[in-house]
Amino acid sequence: MFNEQKKEAVARLLAAKNITLAVAESCTGGLIAVLLTDIVGSSQYFLGGIVAYANLVKEKVLGVSAEILQTYGAVSEQTAMAMAYGVKNLLEANVGLSVTGIAGPAGGSLLKPVGLVYIALVTPKGNYCQEFQFTGTRLDIRQNAAEAGLTMLHTYLSENN
Repeated sequence: MFNEQKKEAVARLLAAKNITLAVAESCTGGLIAVLLTDIVGSSQYFLGGIVAYANLVKEKVLGVSAEILQTYGAVSEQTAMAMAYGVKNLLEANVGLSVTGIAGPAGGSLLKPVGLVYIALVTPKGNYCQEFQFTGTRLDIRQNAAEAGLTMLHTYLSENN
């Protein structure tokens, strides 16, 4: 299912570099938090996560502005970046990772189809956001999004610090 080696590599890099992480998840429903906390000793680097499914949570807990949500929608680069900033600041982490998307099978549109996912990473060395278009079942999309989030984090940790 998930690349166990990548998950463990992310954990080793976070611990070795003394970097703390907070996650904000929408379409993955906390799956990234589950994957990272599967590792013994994860409390050393994983501060916590917010499952922000509803826009109300994105706005009231993570600080995503109503203007961003109204203008760009919950599934957008702007919302993903605001979620990553919000969780990083809320939990006082070194790095914030966020995922927002449409896992389906309903909820998609012509402009924002099922499988559209944005993953953002806010770090001391820069901020990154990627757009993905996954296919498959709801579970496939959620798992692929979680894996992509871990990959983005692994790439950052391998290339920086």
